[in-house]
Amino acid sequence: MLGKNQIVQVEIVDVTKEGHGVGRADGCAVFIPRTAVGDQVRAKVIKVLSSYAVARVEEYLSESPARRQPQCPVYQRCGGCIFCHMEYEEELRIKNRWVSDDLQRIGKFSVELPPVLTNGVTEGYRNKAQYPVRRTPDGKLAVGFFARHSHQVISCIDCQLQPAEFSRILKVILEFLDAYRIPAYDEATHRGLVRHIYLRRGEATGEIMVCLVLNGTQVPHSQELVRRLLDEDLGITSIILNENRQKTNVILGKRCITLYGSDIINDILCGIKVRLSPLSFYQVNHAMAQKLYETAREFAGLTGGETLLDLYCGTGTIGLSMAGELKELIGVEIVPQAVENAWENARANGITNARFLCADAQAAAQQLALEGVHPDVVVMDPPRKGSAIQVLDCVDKMAPQRIVYISCNSATLARDCAYLKKLGWQVTRAQAVDLFPRTGHVETVALLSRA
Repeated sequence: MLGKNQIVQVEIVDVTKEGHGVGRADGCAVFIPRTAVGDQVRAKVIKVLSSYAVARVEEYLSESPARRQPQCPVYQRCGGCIFCHMEYEEELRIKNRWVSDDLQRIGKFSVELPPVLTNGVTEGYRNKAQYPVRRTPDGKLAVGFFARHSHQVISCIDCQLQPAEFSRILKVILEFLDAYRIPAYDEATHRGLVRHIYLRRGEATGEIMVCLVLNGTQVPHSQELVRRLLDEDLGITSIILNENRQKTNVILGKRCITLYGSDIINDILCGIKVRLSPLSFYQVNHAMAQKLYETAREFAGLTGGETLLDLYCGTGTIGLSMAGELKELIGVEIVPQAVENAWENARANGITNARFLCADAQAAAQQLALEGVHPDVVVMDPPRKGSAIQVLDCVDKMAPQRIVYISCNSATLARDCAYLKKLGWQVTRAQAVDLFPRTGHVETVALLSRA
């Protein structure tokens, strides 16, 4: 067994979903952060557990061909990106293997997985960012991202994944907060005012929403903040305060107060006009979201006469993008504001064959089953934790012809598909889609049909 502080020589042969390289020393698995497959390293063991050890690199004996120099100055401290030290082609290979391994190991599916869909853009692709705001012990404002596995804020206002406008907006807000000595939130004492800065941008329209999440209902000198932001001439059409007084890790509260402009911004996705409130779910990568939804539509195999049930529909974008090829669209979402947006999106696009229910997926599925609704196709896009067994049972009882399952977590996707397999379903196609370059996340679309 390895010992703490022992120096070992390790060849990296794999990479975990946390971004740690994996090798072996003295018969023990060793996890080493910020390494790539093919690296040969001398490493110091810093933690030993019953089945593995964790080490840090002391020296690179030889480097992987996939290794590159990270361009981000806070890469080693920020918890966001895990692939900055690798070429993008290697990242895609690893992500495809993750999805394939989960489908085979967890779901016991032998489905051929094509290469990951990507447009090759790895910078400036995010249309949304949420920045925690804190004061450091020496009194300085820290705005950026949480360090991995902690709530320590790493200052970063020019993240390479965000559009350039976001950096300029952050600079204005920071100068404003400092000028008026407005207190940042303190998690330990539950005091202070400003918890997060939340920015959202419509890729097709250029409209930007600025939202301050407060441990309160108002910010001092708010009209001065509005003036400073508008002077930047960045396309800001909405400035909102969000009240969140809860002792929670959930970023947004339920109440929003509009300081300037509209309480929503607009965008266009897959030809559909979309209205977005602060609480609405929306994919963060506009270009790749279109490829994701196009893949889902292809898998749905629509001919024009189908009824489609869109579970976990958010603002309705997935279903509405397919509405022109449907007899009827039924969307289900638990967030009231998102359901309102979905209805508004349908009206704005002249879509009359859609209806939306505000309920959790399980209750809605049960209600529709009692109504005798038998959708031909079910599209489901649950959160990372996956779907409840009761929802899967309800979907099965509806007896659709096809299920299109979209997931940002291939492990829970494989788990849910394995459950559906027991009910007589089989994964016949799957496609990974990279909406989150440089991070440890990847979307997957799976098509299930009756075995």
